[in-house]
Amino acid sequence: MTAKLIRNAYEAALTMTAVLLTWGAALALEGAAGLHTDVLVLAVALALTLARSQRTADTRRRLTALVLLPAAAGASILVGRLIASHYAAGAAVFTAGLSLAIWIRRYGPAATKAGTLITLPLIALLVTPGPALPAEAQSGLTTWFWSALVGAVACCSIWLVQGLGDRFGPWRAEPAPEGPRRRSRLHPRPSTRMALQMASGVAAAFALGHLFFDDHWPWVVLTAYVAASGNRGRTDVLRKGVERLAGAVVGTLLATGVAAAGVTGHAAVALMFAVLAVALWLRPLNYAYWAAGMTCALSLLLGYFGQDAQHLLPTRLEGIAVGAVLSVASAWWLLPVPRRRTAA
Repeated sequence: MTAKLIRNAYEAALTMTAVLLTWGAALALEGAAGLHTDVLVLAVALALTLARSQRTADTRRRLTALVLLPAAAGASILVGRLIASHYAAGAAVFTAGLSLAIWIRRYGPAATKAGTLITLPLIALLVTPGPALPAEAQSGLTTWFWSALVGAVACCSIWLVQGLGDRFGPWRAEPAPEGPRRRSRLHPRPSTRMALQMASGVAAAFALGHLFFDDHWPWVVLTAYVAASGNRGRTDVLRKGVERLAGAVVGTLLATGVAAAGVTGHAAVALMFAVLAVALWLRPLNYAYWAAGMTCALSLLLGYFGQDAQHLLPTRLEGIAVGAVLSVASAWWLLPVPRRRTAA
């Protein structure tokens, strides 16, 4: 266990170095081009989520990421604008994008990895605190350009840090061997089943989130996605839903303590990065650690933007609980995928 914790700390340090490098570059762009703070949030979210999938990527996969991620990042901003102006239409496009990224897994490992890259900016969109940001916005085309550029910067920062880590660090990335691919005999295929489950869970999360949680609907949608992603069967979805809820409760208690201590401004930003580093370190042990860290970090972010994060914490827990229930219900009763039958 000690050796695993040490290795986890090393990997977390690499990821956070890449995150901070991306954040620094985005901060420079923000000042030079007069952008808004949502560009910084997008930069951190993309680097944080992309680092894990790129750790063992070969040159071909990294070049693919350099093409797909910036395009998807720009498109996700346009989807966000559509949600803001036409909620139902934007929610439908968002849900279709997530489901398509799962459905194309039937076409093999390359399609699976491409689907992951397409999904990352959409998920990053959910952690951008739209209602807390300034009302003014760039035009859609300008926002698309800068978001795509931030996606490219995230790719390059991750490759630079991970490459230097492999060259000079104590450990090198070790790709997990891929077992022989076998075609499932399930009808519909597991990829189709999981895509339909994701679509139904996320669509319901959009509907209930808007109905009961107003501008805080992303908490419901994010949980519905997280619990259902990487579906390995009904028990797996139930476990992840419970872990996310348990982690959110712990994160809520941590955030409450931070708010009571009066941590604000730049100190809150520094503490947010520290919390993310610890969450990354402990994530391989149990997903609940990551959920706790993300809940606390998002609370700090909202507090930095002037929202009463402490007052909103109960609402966030309610949203997370609703999202978890929706994803579990979808996985259990809509074309369930038997365990060990997750091939496309």
